[in-house]
Amino acid sequence: MKIISWNVAGFRACLKKGFEEFFYKENADIYCLQESKVTKEQYSFHPENYYEYLFPAEKKGYSGTLVYSKIKPLNVIYGIGESIFDKEGRTITIEYSNFYLVNNYVPNVKRDLSRMEERMYFEDKLRSFLKNLEKTKPVIICGDFNVAHNEIDIKNFKANIGNAGFTYEERRKFNQLLDSGFIDTFRYFNKDLKDAYTWWSYRKGVRERNIGWRIDYFLTSKDIINHVDNTTIYKDILGSDHCPIGLGINM
Repeated sequence: MKIISWNVAGFRACLKKGFEEFFYKENADIYCLQESKVTKEQYSFHPENYYEYLFPAEKKGYSGTLVYSKIKPLNVIYGIGESIFDKEGRTITIEYSNFYLVNNYVPNVKRDLSRMEERMYFEDKLRSFLKNLEKTKPVIICGDFNVAHNEIDIKNFKANIGNAGFTYEERRKFNQLLDSGFIDTFRYFNKDLKDAYTWWSYRKGVRERNIGWRIDYFLTSKDIINHVDNTTIYKDILGSDHCPIGLGINM
């Protein structure tokens, strides 16, 4: 089974930048998109043989998540039960026969860190939500976590310590999530691989010089990590300031 996750930074814009070509070329079983920024009426990409689940933000042109799945789910859960975040369309949970798949878009703390308190609250509620799911069956969670976990996950780590996306607070919460029983699948297979990033600033020359951050992840419950076949960073796929990431899993 192939699963792809991508923060598309606006689905309508990404559709104009090669999304469909990538979608059909990869022919994944499941696509999890973040920052879709659309309502159902605002896009017309509805591929045959895929079930489609959109969770738009109440605020137009903001946030939102979207899932395309070849496999019909047993159940779909929108949100994590916290209205402050659910109204932003940040989390879709798809239940399959032997695992849950959570498509997630973690709030950005903003450049001035003004949303740090809300972000910490979201992290705690999300972790509790995931652990509750895990009582029933294993969990795969993917998406934009808006944090570079370790120094190896960011190009200029010294210059970015304390900046949004690389604060001690955000990194500590990510550690707590891993300590609670989840595995960063990319690092599991690529422990010491440097210069592997998923997000680049739009500033001129930044992406060309690979001055990036790894802030998009696939995490799995510990008891299914042995079912993971491979992880992929599609670094050459444009269309967004993020690139897609992939997970191959035999479930």
